[in-house]
Amino acid sequence: MDKNIVDGPTGETCLDLPSPYQAHHSGLLHLPRFLAKIKKHLSGNLPASYQRNFTKGFDGFLCLHLGVEPDQIIECVKSSESQEELEDQLKRIFPVDLKAHIWNRKVVQMGTADMAKEKLAEVKTNLGAANRDDLISFADIIDFDERKIT
Repeated sequence: MDKNIVDGPTGETCLDLPSPYQAHHSGLLHLPRFLAKIKKHLSGNLPASYQRNFTKGFDGFLCLHLGVEPDQIIECVKSSESQEELEDQLKRIFPVDLKAHIWNRKVVQMGTADMAKEKLAEVKTNLGAANRDDLISFADIIDFDERKIT
């Protein structure tokens, strides 16, 4: 078994994925994470616990923000032989103005709206972290689940 995959309360948990708070050099939060998940998916190493939300959740919201389909980004990763080639392909499919400031605000605030707080509380409970007041967004929950926040 991969030492970067451990059993956790949500199933197999990847410890080597970037945080959703990690920015791509373009300024977009979550993009490095989505690209890393795509690489794991393409190599057959993305656990089933991640497959159920792959291209949905933050991945899907990022694609919606950019006006691209998840399959377009997957194809860029699949067909690129180098990081430079990948970046060139992404530039071709992404809009010129990425509006990173708008997207990044959504990432850090997802889960803080009144409508989402109930779901956030449910997920925290499922992770055994119901009493954690410092986990205020879904990005925090991801980092907690993947042991980036202890």
